[in-house]
Amino acid sequence: MKIAFLADPLDTFKTYKDSTYAMMVEAVKRGHTIYAFEQKDMALESGIVTANVIRVSLTGDDKDWYRASAPSAMFLSEFDAILLRKDPPFDMEYIYTTYLLELAETQGARVFNKPQAIRDHNEKLAIAQFSKYTSPTLVTRDAARLRAFHAEHQDVILKPLDGMGGAGIFRVRQDGLNLGSIIETLTDNGHRTIMIQRFIPEIVAGDKRVLVIGGKVVPYSLARIPQGSEVRGNLAAGGIGVAQPLTARDREIGEALGPVLSQRGLLLVGLDVIGDYLTEVNVTSPTCFQEIKQQAGFDVAEMFIDALEAAL
Repeated sequence: MKIAFLADPLDTFKTYKDSTYAMMVEAVKRGHTIYAFEQKDMALESGIVTANVIRVSLTGDDKDWYRASAPSAMFLSEFDAILLRKDPPFDMEYIYTTYLLELAETQGARVFNKPQAIRDHNEKLAIAQFSKYTSPTLVTRDAARLRAFHAEHQDVILKPLDGMGGAGIFRVRQDGLNLGSIIETLTDNGHRTIMIQRFIPEIVAGDKRVLVIGGKVVPYSLARIPQGSEVRGNLAAGGIGVAQPLTARDREIGEALGPVLSQRGLLLVGLDVIGDYLTEVNVTSPTCFQEIKQQAGFDVAEMFIDALEAAL
């Protein structure tokens, strides 16, 4: 098969932990040909979606890891699969990318995850569709409602709806210290909608990433454990990743959501679970493949390429 990866620049990959790199290695091992391009390489001309694409050869060296052909303009419909692996932020450029990819689908392209499904599942707000698995949550930009939620639950987390890597997340305890300032900052004085949730104390044991591939749950999670006085477990915020078998609750959540999300065109999803509660549904470029393989021995990339081949 010819598989194209729409990703960040290849030179930015950290191959020891990059899930896209793990996908590439597994695809090549099976005899598939891999290509890559970036958002800036895409174009719509005369109604047809194309991209300046490079063919990628892997060297086996973790540092000097690839060789690339000269860029060549290709129809996106020429590939057997396009894997959308662009990291957030999920900004307007990301949305424009999904529009172009969605148009390419009408021209014969096969895109994973499905562009419309990515747009339809804001990674914070999507949990509202599965509220039986979530802690008490409020989404609003109204300061009075936010204050009332804090008054009821005493210990809360506030966060933007478009953040990544733990950016912009605040904990406010019973004393309400800086609550007004945080609300003003996150809501831009009432102009931006945010999320507030009851604090889940089990965060000390980690923010677990539960991967779901083709509707099926990977048997290990990666618990991102906060360090020191930090409340965020995100690896980008200094959390330490520990692979561990799924708990019964992790599996329950994954098995309940997996078939639903797969049916909507989401081949790969990363569910974030703290304690017994679902906190996010990650659909843009879920990661943690390599940490799980390195620590638990389970080959997530192999499971992913199996699911990709089965979908085509």
